[in-house]
Amino acid sequence: MKRLLVISAAALFLAGCTKTDSSTTATAAGVTGAATTSGEVVRKNRFTEPHTLRVGDIQDISTLNPHIGTAASLSYMSELTMAYLVRYDHDNRPVPELATEVPSQANGLVSKDGKTITWHLRRGVRWSDGAPFDADDVVWSTNAVNNPGNNEVGRDGWELIKKIDEPDKYTVVYHLTKPYSGFLPTFFGSAGANPCILPKHLLAKYPNINNVDYNNKPVGIGPYRYVKWVRSDHVEMEANPYYWRGQPKIKKIIYRFIPDRNTLLAQIQTGEIDLWPSVGSGYYDRVKAVSTSNVFRSPGYFYSHIDFNTSHPMFKDAAVRMALKYATDRETIRLKVNHGTGILSETQLTPASPMHTDRALVPYDPVKANQLLDQAGWKRGADGVRAKNGVRLAVTWANAIGGPDIDQMIELVRANWQAVGVQFTIQRYQQALFFGAYASGGILYTGKWDVTSFAWGVTPDAAYAPQDNCDGIPPKGQNVTRLCDKGVQGLLEDENAAYDEPDRKKVVAKLDERINELVPYFVLYIRDDIHAYNSDLTNWHPNVVTPFESLVAADI
Repeated sequence: MKRLLVISAAALFLAGCTKTDSSTTATAAGVTGAATTSGEVVRKNRFTEPHTLRVGDIQDISTLNPHIGTAASLSYMSELTMAYLVRYDHDNRPVPELATEVPSQANGLVSKDGKTITWHLRRGVRWSDGAPFDADDVVWSTNAVNNPGNNEVGRDGWELIKKIDEPDKYTVVYHLTKPYSGFLPTFFGSAGANPCILPKHLLAKYPNINNVDYNNKPVGIGPYRYVKWVRSDHVEMEANPYYWRGQPKIKKIIYRFIPDRNTLLAQIQTGEIDLWPSVGSGYYDRVKAVSTSNVFRSPGYFYSHIDFNTSHPMFKDAAVRMALKYATDRETIRLKVNHGTGILSETQLTPASPMHTDRALVPYDPVKANQLLDQAGWKRGADGVRAKNGVRLAVTWANAIGGPDIDQMIELVRANWQAVGVQFTIQRYQQALFFGAYASGGILYTGKWDVTSFAWGVTPDAAYAPQDNCDGIPPKGQNVTRLCDKGVQGLLEDENAAYDEPDRKKVVAKLDERINELVPYFVLYIRDDIHAYNSDLTNWHPNVVTPFESLVAADI
């Protein structure tokens, strides 16, 4: 399983949504606009290009293949273009896509012991180049994930597949070494930037998929297909003429990469872009004030956090990590950066998740932080910076280039930590380099940092393995803090075995408790999904797991 990464420092949490244009209404269920009796949308904004959606996103990408790259922007585009067995509905629940049924123990497609999963596949489906889709593609793609020659971002769960049966061209059976309750979002599910199904007819001839031309213009089975990628500028998509559900009303999508939030704000104001997904809370008031746009707000599954590289000498001691958590004034960040919004949390799970359990908040307490550092043997020098055994508490905070809200958050943390004896420097990187794959020298995955902050997206089943699994330390996966704990590992095994939601929730609560003791990372706040969009965009019903999937029914 992979987990989404998104550059972020500020967002808000507020249930519901906000109406910003009198002639359209944004609700948690979607967007409804005016229409003529013939069904043609009445467009109110002169800059609207009929049936063309222009998206602006701060997060650049290094590939269009979700097998070897992970980013929220890539996930949004993959929702529109790639091939999945299961997608997610408005209630964030799995529904069949290329599978005809969602496997479960209740319908017999998951065995009683949880070790066998049967997929029945849809017939008459074609790839976006017109080639037929069948079980061969699923089997080949499964083997591609487990091919050690491929630079997969993560293989958590996939390594449990010991055998694959293909009794016919529309049935695939996975035999697992042990139960794996996270199989729905992991095994070719659309949530969480997980691997898509790949076209065997195009890729089987290659020993690996790392540098093939396919990664620059993938072929999928979604409602759209890729036309062109101009690196660090934009991606163009068009309606897929072979899409099995029928043709979308929006015929063209232009996805632009704009690495500055002020520029994004200006372009949503002028109408140069129609949709700004994942707006930071520092810009919420400003996008809300744009008369030609609406704002969708709903509790989300993303959370912002601060990570420690536990492989570095100064952060091997949990007492240091806990001290810096106490030293971080999260409430001030909430007030000054999040404009008084957001929800502080000791768990990565949104209150909207059925797996959420409330936990008492760790307060901002610099006195406690100093006590912990003193007790751990970190003494202040003449310059005020602490040191122990010749190692100075001198941290380099690495971040992707983003916007003034991110910079404001970092400066607040810098002031907090300097007050307890930390020397603090900042190193900023272009987003494609920072979030790049391990094999390409990406800063995050190669561990070339002491401290960092971004946002993870939690999967609907609340899988903790991607960032906590001992087997997921890069280059094998996404455990970027590099902490391996036997207690956490055992709980992850328990979580995998818990197919029933109540049992799984109990295990997740124990994981929260153990992770809060170890502090390889800590949560700054739970984010809200905020999307600013042209008020002429109608019938869009975003969920908080895969918001772009419902664009297939929208129009502009």
